[in-house]
Amino acid sequence: MKKLDWFILKKFLSTFFFGILLFTVIAIVIDLSEKTDNFVRSQLGFFNIVRLYYYGFIPYIIALLFPLFVFISVIFFTSKMAGNTEIIPILASGISYNRWLRPYYVGGTFLAIILWLSNLYVIPKANQIRSSFEARYVDKDNSYEQLTANTNTSIYFKIDSFTYAGILGYDTLFKRGGPFFMNRIENNKVILNTRAESISWDTISKKWVLQNVFKRRVLPINETVTSIDKEVVDFNFKPLDLSRDKFTKDKLTSAQLERFIKLEESRGSEGINDLKVELYRRDATPVTVFLLTLIGAIVAGRKVRGGSGAHLALGFITAAAFIITDRFSTIFSTKGNLPPLIAAWIPNAIFVLVALRLYYKAPK
Repeated sequence: MKKLDWFILKKFLSTFFFGILLFTVIAIVIDLSEKTDNFVRSQLGFFNIVRLYYYGFIPYIIALLFPLFVFISVIFFTSKMAGNTEIIPILASGISYNRWLRPYYVGGTFLAIILWLSNLYVIPKANQIRSSFEARYVDKDNSYEQLTANTNTSIYFKIDSFTYAGILGYDTLFKRGGPFFMNRIENNKVILNTRAESISWDTISKKWVLQNVFKRRVLPINETVTSIDKEVVDFNFKPLDLSRDKFTKDKLTSAQLERFIKLEESRGSEGINDLKVELYRRDATPVTVFLLTLIGAIVAGRKVRGGSGAHLALGFITAAAFIITDRFSTIFSTKGNLPPLIAAWIPNAIFVLVALRLYYKAPK
């Protein structure tokens, strides 16, 4: 890394962080104006609203706009350099085109890693905070009303390949319900029937607690019946696996989401493609950041009539094309038969070709 590399990299990162910070402030102001009535009705103080909502909203909005602002930042400062005739002398001095792109490689990789790590851990935690507040105080037709008002929800699911269970009247808010039953089947016959008066989640041991348990084991010749007042069981499902709301896939870390997908597949649930697209997109979006960095540098590195305006217009058209491609591939996967892995990576595959074409056509 030479002085030139640090010069370009400093411009890149300072433009990006200033732009994303400025727009985040604008987004907060707009969101605050839209939700003022909800904040007043919640009767929460300023610090509680910040803690219970904006601690989650700010990382969410930054992650949502991250690739777009990387692209715009690259186009903006590179176009300024081209307009000030700073790039032509760099290339004319004997520095190769690839060498000039080196700080863009470094900056794009650095920001892609930040977004990737955030998608794995930070953003899901932020979505838990944001979605919990919105479900409770903003969207009255969402899951919180169902959790608090509809406590008689029955859940039936598959624990493993041979075990089926059900909870009658499960309350996802307090993580308890009952009665509970579980049947283990082998050779199309029930070999173990377990019933309990109630089931609840122990937050200390991180296990399920069954009360007034009745077990009936069917043997080839006879059967045995046992009764237990209390039993602590380590099932392979957690309280979050039993919740059903539109924020579920956003609130899970990648490891939790992967486990949740496997559990839903074993249950034979529908709508798994939506979960898989979300999982694969968390890895695909950081690659998008890197690709948009290179495309922005190649496009804006050429001095053209119209200056930054022409470059920014082309940048917005490219960003719109990417968003449209991403939306179409997602719809074809969730509503059709397109494999989720392909749906998540189609935009990147297309824009790799775009980046290669722009690279070979760029004046060097």
